[in-house]
Amino acid sequence: MTKTQTLIQRRSLGRLVLAGALLIGAGVAFVRPAQAADEAPDALVKRLSTDVLETIKADTSIKAGDVNKIMLLVDSKIMPNVNFQRMTASAVGPAGRPATPEQQKRLQEEFKTLLVRTYAGALDQVSDQTVTVRPYRGSPDDKEVLVRTEVRGRGDPVQLDYRLEKTPGQGGGWKVYNLNVLGVWLVDTYRTQFSQEINARGIDGLITALAARNKGGGKG
Repeated sequence: MTKTQTLIQRRSLGRLVLAGALLIGAGVAFVRPAQAADEAPDALVKRLSTDVLETIKADTSIKAGDVNKIMLLVDSKIMPNVNFQRMTASAVGPAGRPATPEQQKRLQEEFKTLLVRTYAGALDQVSDQTVTVRPYRGSPDDKEVLVRTEVRGRGDPVQLDYRLEKTPGQGGGWKVYNLNVLGVWLVDTYRTQFSQEINARGIDGLITALAARNKGGGKG
């Protein structure tokens, strides 16, 4: 990780609560498949963000960063709302294309754990925040969209944007595949360091490094 990336992460960790909340806490928002399939992307983001904030505020164990409880919520609820396979592949970048299906599975598991551990410690900073969805300019025919929001609370408003794609079939609908916090895309933040690890030690080397970081409770 470059010094600039490290500085961005340290300076904005508290403001990353909502980004992390969607990945690690949006599981607390119950999404009915039929509703998710028909729901407009901006309405989906607004509902999820609001539900997540209210649930975190009311659940002391989540606010305290209970990783096991958060992980259970992720596994049971969040995955229907995020294309995590695409998110992981984008974070790994072209260097990860030779990965086998088993390696891809392991990468997704370790990346998810990394994100959970990175943002769990920031959840106790959720207090009086509210989310405002900025004017949405998407078309009904769009397959990929950008939904811009602002998180307001103490201090300056925080820009938090979502890239979503429309997926077909049962359980389909709009799914998040990237997040932009204060002008920094989450996937891009990890791509350079992941690529460097793969170039130096291979895909298994990246998996091993992530697993070791997660086991040690290290931050992203």
